[in-house]
Amino acid sequence: MSVTNKIFDTNVQLVKYKVLKEVIRHAFAGDLESSRIDIAKEIAAGNKESMHCCIYKERAISEERVWMAMGGDRKNINPIAVIDIACDECPIDGMLVTSACRGCLMHACKDACPRDAISIVDKHAVIDKDKCIECGKCSQVCPYEAIITRHRPCIKSCKVKAISMDAERKAMIDYDKCVACGACVYRCPFGAITDKSFVTDIIQMLKDSDGGRRYRVYAVIAPAIVSQFHFGRVTQVVTAIKKVGFHQVVEAALGADITLYHEVNEWKEKRMLTTSCCPSFVAFIEKNFPELTKYVSSSVSPMVEAARLIKHSDPTAKVVFIGPCSSKKMEFRLPKTGGAIDSVLSFEELQAFFDALDIDTTALEDSSLDNASFYGRIFAKSGGIARGVTDVAASYGVEGVEPVVMSGIDECRANLLRLKMGKATANFFEGMACDGGCINGALCLTHSPKNLADVEGYGNEAKEKTIENSVKLYKLTQSLK
Repeated sequence: MSVTNKIFDTNVQLVKYKVLKEVIRHAFAGDLESSRIDIAKEIAAGNKESMHCCIYKERAISEERVWMAMGGDRKNINPIAVIDIACDECPIDGMLVTSACRGCLMHACKDACPRDAISIVDKHAVIDKDKCIECGKCSQVCPYEAIITRHRPCIKSCKVKAISMDAERKAMIDYDKCVACGACVYRCPFGAITDKSFVTDIIQMLKDSDGGRRYRVYAVIAPAIVSQFHFGRVTQVVTAIKKVGFHQVVEAALGADITLYHEVNEWKEKRMLTTSCCPSFVAFIEKNFPELTKYVSSSVSPMVEAARLIKHSDPTAKVVFIGPCSSKKMEFRLPKTGGAIDSVLSFEELQAFFDALDIDTTALEDSSLDNASFYGRIFAKSGGIARGVTDVAASYGVEGVEPVVMSGIDECRANLLRLKMGKATANFFEGMACDGGCINGALCLTHSPKNLADVEGYGNEAKEKTIENSVKLYKLTQSLK
């Protein structure tokens, strides 16, 4: 199936896909190191530039993209990085007075400014950038709507204010603030901010397994996968993942069922709890509301929970998580995960794997996928965890759960502030860094309203309608330790 028939939201994703596809192809062939320059030239082919000042700059950028596809800077655990040479040095910044300004007699903008940053010069409002705090009050009172707020797309997308400009107006990331949500990766129009890939690690892992004779490599798939690969059924995608070289495919939703069990019991004890499934949300609390970390659930994420089950039954196993999330690329390397996950693959990267190996999902047979319950599968959408905890608590006779659903960093901040100030009415806080939940993760192939319906349908198709069988499996593994 040709690349033009694939579903990508943006051309930036398409360019990244092309690089990943070639890196994967050459890595399997064993000639990646000697082919790095050739891949860059192939991506930026011809003698005429298509976007930047010259073909040589485009090739230099392609070389950097290849490096990121090979893992980039491994010393920094944060998976988000800036390709300096690709940054367009966007001139957009702060409050802007447009040509709609009439230099009116009212001067409401000047009067509204709390920092005296506006003056009237030649009958036109002028903003002193050194004084302006970008509060927007001038924009709100202008009768002509002549003052607008304009920020670089990366800065605008970052809700934790981790992105700024260096002396050369290149984007720079403050990793002390960054929560690795990847919003900037998806929003940068030039693809200058990207996620580091571990595809070469995974390929080496598959090769070293010697077809499963030395050890088996398992894939744990996020439930959001059902909304992403429209060329074939999800059960055909499972078969395709096995053809890549994975021994078995397990639903992360199985781990989600177990997480629900833990969170209900923990809430029963504490009576105040936040979720721990989204690593960006947990990082947001740790960096912005450290006094609230005592409320973060001690449960590991569904990704880790599922991997622990696998490694309990197969101690030599290697486990790769496949999902829509950039922050999972950070989480799996954290000490608290105990090495349960060996690497992470995004949906974008999985598509590149299929095409690099000429795997057509539509031509494959179906593989069964029935590890988890309805509740585990709907973890992918905002509100899914809250519903699960509420329903499971009720089934256990636990009363009093009052959940609040926080979709996106802005909602998380507002509700956590209420909790900090002692003004919260809720006692269970479901937090997702991505608006809408994992179905809109930064590394999804596509971000569509249809994704929600796909995940809800996927949940309804689950054979298990309760978490009880998942819990029995968990308890069995615990008793055998």
